[in-house]
Amino acid sequence: MTRAEAKERNRRALLDAAFQVVSRDGYRARLDEIAERADLTTGAIYSLFGSKNGLVVALVADYLRPYYEEIEQAVPAGLDLLEAVDAFARYYRRSCVAPDALSRLSLQITLLDMALHDPELGPQLATSIRSQEDHLIALFTGRSHNGSVVTSQQAQRLTTALRALFVGLSQGVPLGLAPGADEQYFADTARALASGMSLIDHDADAS
Repeated sequence: MTRAEAKERNRRALLDAAFQVVSRDGYRARLDEIAERADLTTGAIYSLFGSKNGLVVALVADYLRPYYEEIEQAVPAGLDLLEAVDAFARYYRRSCVAPDALSRLSLQITLLDMALHDPELGPQLATSIRSQEDHLIALFTGRSHNGSVVTSQQAQRLTTALRALFVGLSQGVPLGLAPGADEQYFADTARALASGMSLIDHDADAS
């Protein structure tokens, strides 16, 4: 095994261990337990990630990356905006009942709790999440809608609104708090949102 391969193996082991410990313990997660689960030392954490916060930020990026890759596959090119939003909504709804849905929900709540307890971690997490959401913004940008083409600024506003909508709904589904919120409900709600004020170009209005 080369040095680079060993480094990647150690990085992967620490991220997998961190997912388990952080999901369970949140801001109380101990680096020594994470390192022990990965069969490494805490020194390896500092060497690879710089700090506990660096490890958490890397964990979020690692957690989100395949999610956005799957979205790009679920929302093919050639669809107009509403069709793309529909496909995205249906994918999101299916993810709510995936085998790892509860662990995803646990991690989301835990990360929010950690950010509230550590003022320095919050902005770092936000930066990491925004960098991943750029993929979704790009996915909606340039699609046709009502005779025009969606701009990057419009896609950004829509992405923010859809995130707020789906985070709320997806937290309700596994907890049984969203009865009747099937794929069609997700799709209809997302289409209504995309058709409304989230696509108003405020710069154009101001002029």
